[in-house]
Amino acid sequence: MSPRAAFALCTVALLAAGRAHAQSTQYCVDAHRFMTDGRMAAVVERDTIDDWRTGQQVVGCRVTAAGLTKDGVKRAAELFYERLRASGWTRTPDPRDAPNEASLRYRKDGADCLFNVYRDGTLMTEAEGRVSEARVPGPGEERFGIFAMCMRAMPARPR
Repeated sequence: MSPRAAFALCTVALLAAGRAHAQSTQYCVDAHRFMTDGRMAAVVERDTIDDWRTGQQVVGCRVTAAGLTKDGVKRAAELFYERLRASGWTRTPDPRDAPNEASLRYRKDGADCLFNVYRDGTLMTEAEGRVSEARVPGPGEERFGIFAMCMRAMPARPR
């Protein structure tokens, strides 16, 4: 293969990889914007999600975020979901999207995101470490985390 052909092939492969990365993280754009607008530190990463609702393994992304509260994690979670709804996110139509309400699935602009608010230090991932370091609690504050898995909005499989 000539150097010119090899260069062209590499260029096409890099562009395709860039497009695949952009497509997989596009579902996290609104969730990331919402969290960082709320003064949280957040990181977006590509992910493959085993979606029990559809029975499919789908390309998506995740947002790992950290915030600070003076009112406790439970109240931070309540306020987070209130703000989320007020900003145009809606619960997905299937009531079984959140078994036992441990995590809540919301939809906006063609993306479904499963949000979970938790006490800091639960995930033990590099992303959690990065966002936690960016939000250091002051006197009377507590750090909390939010983990969201996002993918293309799809109907649940028939049950």
